[in-house]
Amino acid sequence: MIQNLLMIKYLNLIKEILLNKGLPDFWAATINLIITFSVIVVIAYFLDRILRFVIVKLFYLFSIKTKTTFDDFLVKSKFPRYIAHIIPLFILKYLVPLILSDFSFLLKAFTIAINIYGIILVVKIIRSFLKSTQQYLRTTERFKDKPLESYSQVVMIFLWGVAIFFIVYQLTGRDVLSFATLGAASAVILLIFKDTILGFVASIQVSVNDIVRIGDWIVYSKFGADGTVTDINLATVRVQNWDNTYTTIPTYSLISDSFQNWRGMEESGGRRIKRAVFIKQNSIKFLTKEKIEEFKKIQLVKQYIEDKHVEITLHNEKIGADKSVLINGLNLTNFGVFRKYLDLYLHQNSEVSKELFLMVRQLAPTSQGIPLEIYCFSSDKKWSNYEATMSDIFDHVIAAVPYFDLEIFEEPTGKDISVLLNNK
Repeated sequence: MIQNLLMIKYLNLIKEILLNKGLPDFWAATINLIITFSVIVVIAYFLDRILRFVIVKLFYLFSIKTKTTFDDFLVKSKFPRYIAHIIPLFILKYLVPLILSDFSFLLKAFTIAINIYGIILVVKIIRSFLKSTQQYLRTTERFKDKPLESYSQVVMIFLWGVAIFFIVYQLTGRDVLSFATLGAASAVILLIFKDTILGFVASIQVSVNDIVRIGDWIVYSKFGADGTVTDINLATVRVQNWDNTYTTIPTYSLISDSFQNWRGMEESGGRRIKRAVFIKQNSIKFLTKEKIEEFKKIQLVKQYIEDKHVEITLHNEKIGADKSVLINGLNLTNFGVFRKYLDLYLHQNSEVSKELFLMVRQLAPTSQGIPLEIYCFSSDKKWSNYEATMSDIFDHVIAAVPYFDLEIFEEPTGKDISVLLNNK
């Protein structure tokens, strides 16, 4: 109390001097207010700058010496700068009301303004701390692929909602916790933040059910997204496409619509190759003895042909098949031998996973021929290496077809038609 009285005396020193000079009380008080207020504001401003420099510098030096990176993120998010504003704020809150005691309207306006500024400063300090925490957790293995920004945004929305309630209270003086006020505010919040609330619920489900993570490769045809998830927040999921463009997807659409996530492939032992070549049906033939001997020169199928030839010969002798006509009894075909050749080739290929499913199969005939499909998995899941492996396999397949007296179907080109017409 005594300290306050002494402070008031010092703050009104100019007023006393002016009164002694014969100046009216109103003008003496007004001039005293202007000068004193200006001096206090200037002092608070320079104190703020000095404290900001000192605190930021100390935080920076401290962050260099510590092993943790959390304090580094605090410096980057301006946490020390906001902390530095607290002391000048308390100085203004303590001193200014003493010189405004004779000006009730200005005192009320200043009190409201300083309280609102204090509320906003607290929100900024908490926001800075949350941002630093989010960035720090993003560097850890456990949380680097989690939608941390969604949770941070939810906390900030709640915090700003509370701050707005208190700001309204400062401006109106009415109790913001009354049922009528809360009901009206809730209705407005539900209307304004409908998408945000949907996004929040979706973010929880995405995280709990582990639907998508940061770093996942997803394909979402509805939004034209085909690339890596770079960010998951309360309202949107950001995808960097393979052409380096960005697609923004509403978070709640991840649980309301269907999309493709390639994470399962990336976590598995290989990446699937599923492609077919079309063989002309009229190029498929039974193998004669001469052709069997010719195909035995192909090392991969030599043992298979010998074993199969013995098995077929024994069967045909058992049933008394008339082999003067090739169709009688069991026979090898060039297509069947070629299919076995590809199966053995894939099993010997070091770039094909032997631990995952591997198959060479014939599909139903089409107007373009008979599809011969290769179904296997590349050991290397990196896109460029995967494409190279698949290309190498089918380069070999296409080059090997003529060795088995088979032909690959192709649509006739203009040149083919021109040659045909000229031959006529």
